Amino acid sequence: MSTASTPLSGVNQPLKGIALIVLATLLFSTHDTLSKYLSGFYPIVMVVWVRYVVHTLLMACIFMPSAGLRVLRTKRLKWQVMRALCLLGTSLFFTTGLMYIPLAEATAVNFLAPLLITALSVPLLREHVTRKQWAAVLVGFVGVLIIVHPGGELFTPASLLPLCSALCFAFYQLLTRMVSAHDSPTTSNFFAGLFNTLVMSALVPVFWKTPELKHLPLMLALGTCGMVAHLLLTQAYRFAAPAMLAPFSYCQIVFAGLLGYLVFDHAPSLTAQFGITVICLSGLAAAWQQRRKG
Repeated sequence: MSTASTPLSGVNQPLKGIALIVLATLLFSTHDTLSKYLSGFYPIVMVVWVRYVVHTLLMACIFMPSAGLRVLRTKRLKWQVMRALCLLGTSLFFTTGLMYIPLAEATAVNFLAPLLITALSVPLLREHVTRKQWAAVLVGFVGVLIIVHPGGELFTPASLLPLCSALCFAFYQLLTRMVSAHDSPTTSNFFAGLFNTLVMSALVPVFWKTPELKHLPLMLALGTCGMVAHLLLTQAYRFAAPAMLAPFSYCQIVFAGLLGYLVFDHAPSLTAQFGITVICLSGLAAAWQQRRKG
């Protein structure tokens, strides 16, 4: 799923920002598709470990030659550790959920994160949330209930996994907002990748399965898609404001649906499509209300 970033002043190239964020959502969807496919052959812990190892190695190759170890210096170490753990929780919950839930439906449920951010910003950041914003949050949860309605094939305990992923991602976003005033996006992304690589490296020996040669390019692509998508997202917010780009982040659900159909031969039911639409509309409404407040 895409993440917000702090925009630079003077953003005035919206078309370039829109193009970058749409490309980023395509890469995020490709990353999720690869995660779902590889988890059919390897343990979840190993799939997530590969994602962070490749991410960290690529970040090191790009930024460390010029910045050295300075790229890891943070002024808010505790916040960065908490942020990294929230991102790791998102990865583990979402990837595990993909084993039981189709790609488009899981992605849509994960997009509750922006609505959860709205709700959590009240107790954690002391922000004011209007009645219309609260209404958007409630409508978003109605969309989830439509997707996983009682009696439906998705009405299982596994449906809680993308919900937990969305909650972790909401905390991750809030912590990103908090550290953005102290550390650069490069430091935050590099720190999270390295920290989670170390955590997963301690766990992966227990779950190790020697990769097949044919899967190695897919594993490399998994980490590359995740890392490049984050970099594109960061660049997108240099050219356009978050309020303008927020609606285009929902392209990820469309791409997830297309890839889910092409790779896994799954098309969301009419009920699921309606629920996905409700979640998208509620998220767009919340973004619009935030823009008006701004």
